[in-house]
Amino acid sequence: MNKEKLKKIKEDSLITLLELHMTAHSGHIGSSLSCLDILIYLYFQRMSEEDKFILSKGHAAASLYTVLNKYGKISDEQLKTYYQDGTFLAAHPPCGDDKVDGVIFGTGSLGHGLSLAAGLALSTKFSKKNFKVYCVISDGDCNEGSTWEAIMFAAHHKLNNLVVIIDNNGLQGFGRSDEVIKMMPFKEKIQAFGFDVVEAKNGNDFADLDKAFAEIDKNGSDKPKCIVARTTKGSGVSYMEDKLEWHYLPMDDDQYQTAIKEVRSNNA
Repeated sequence: MNKEKLKKIKEDSLITLLELHMTAHSGHIGSSLSCLDILIYLYFQRMSEEDKFILSKGHAAASLYTVLNKYGKISDEQLKTYYQDGTFLAAHPPCGDDKVDGVIFGTGSLGHGLSLAAGLALSTKFSKKNFKVYCVISDGDCNEGSTWEAIMFAAHHKLNNLVVIIDNNGLQGFGRSDEVIKMMPFKEKIQAFGFDVVEAKNGNDFADLDKAFAEIDKNGSDKPKCIVARTTKGSGVSYMEDKLEWHYLPMDDDQYQTAIKEVRSNNA
């Protein structure tokens, strides 16, 4: 793993992501920040060109657009249209792979992304294509019964080319995740449904993510895979970290300048 390369991509991505949210005066910043490291790791360390990615927590679309920009699939000019009238870069990923390169399904109504990913992974059994499907879901996704139906479906069909990453930041729109619907312990529950499961103690740390993926790679079973990544909502901006309000709030000018200064200072 090239730590310095990933660190540089993260710094650039954090600044770009904050600029997007500030220009658009849009919320869901905390949700975007909690999964940004996961997306960077997947695109720049893990996935091949043939692999497919689905962001089930579509309200974090700005993080996906930012990473796709750094990866070369979204131009700087297209990125500037985020949240503007007539854009394809909406607050949630758009439907149709002809709209944005790297977005194959529209998502954001929680509980749908994993079903789409499982169906795509199953298709390889018929098409004989050799690609993996990666799907990032939120702990809020796991409140939905359709998520658990997809988990059962994937295990039944032995979709060992499916890798699910849970962005487990412990917060969702209405409060602490365990106070809304208690879902823990994720690892034991998903294992019981027939997955190979590994925990990443800090899903906002590339080294921990690398360790978790290395562990999952050791198991050559025919089971689908899951990484339960403990993350922090608002990661990278101290005044946003683990704060429910940053599920919703946009930044004002002072907050934006504080965030940019902190990011640059932390990565100097």
